Amino acid sequence: MHVHTLENWQHSHDFSVKNERGELRTKYVLILTAITMVIEIIAGSVYGSMALLADGWHMGTHVAAFLIAIFAYRYARKHANNPIYSFGTGKVNVLGGFASAIALAVVALVMLVESLQRIIEPQSIHFNEAIIVASIGLFINVISAFLLKDNHSHAHEHEHGHHHDHNLRAAYLHVLADAMTSVLAIVALVSGKYLGWNWLDPIMGIVGAVIITRWSYGLLKQTSPILLDASIEKDYQHAISETIESDSDNRISDIHVWKVGANHYAAIVALVTHYPKPTEHYKMLLSKFHKLSHITIEVNECKDGPCIVPNENIA
Repeated sequence: MHVHTLENWQHSHDFSVKNERGELRTKYVLILTAITMVIEIIAGSVYGSMALLADGWHMGTHVAAFLIAIFAYRYARKHANNPIYSFGTGKVNVLGGFASAIALAVVALVMLVESLQRIIEPQSIHFNEAIIVASIGLFINVISAFLLKDNHSHAHEHEHGHHHDHNLRAAYLHVLADAMTSVLAIVALVSGKYLGWNWLDPIMGIVGAVIITRWSYGLLKQTSPILLDASIEKDYQHAISETIESDSDNRISDIHVWKVGANHYAAIVALVTHYPKPTEHYKMLLSKFHKLSHITIEVNECKDGPCIVPNENIA
């Protein structure tokens, strides 16, 4: 019968990103973006401007992205200790970032298609109304960018620590995409009104689509390996193996290191030795590897002769 509490051998599986300030500011940006969206759609309908209507619905895609971000924050916090998730909800924020990256790619595709259509079939542009509303949109985007910038910059500076928030980065990129679209639109509209360069409007749309696609691709490259349980860098994993094998006659027979959250790694290490020690001994050997938040050790005793573990068996 056990007389000790199991709490001494248990630990938290909450690897989710805690960013209450980022969540609150994302809500502010959501409200500002939603108000701007409604104004642009109403103005576009009243003035008969397709440019305003298109920009209004474009803002709607960003509203959806911010809703995804807020949902991810709340869901991760609510289910942080839910046992149904083996390693907690650390990847929910990463999933939110991935979903927003897809939304960015869709926005870029829509911009590209619409721009190509306008090159083939030029349309009349209501310059005065479009410039006014695009300027208002830019103003709102600048405010939104400043609301998210401090949190995003702080997260970026601590990318190798415990503050990397892919969810917030996705929201920040959506704001930048909107701001950049507004700037390009204003340049094109002013050039069209005063210089007669109507062709510049769809060209700017294509330029914006290319830039947004690059942002989307970068965010997908950051988030998809985490969602697919990609291993840690080879050098880091090699250092873990060397640390274990430099102690006694240990040989690693199997090792897996993968992310369970935006900033946390889990490791499963199986080793073979003639002189087995308690698992805590091997965990202490790995205590200097601060990226490892969850470590599982399997110790196998080699009783008969030398134990040779081929390198190709280590995955």
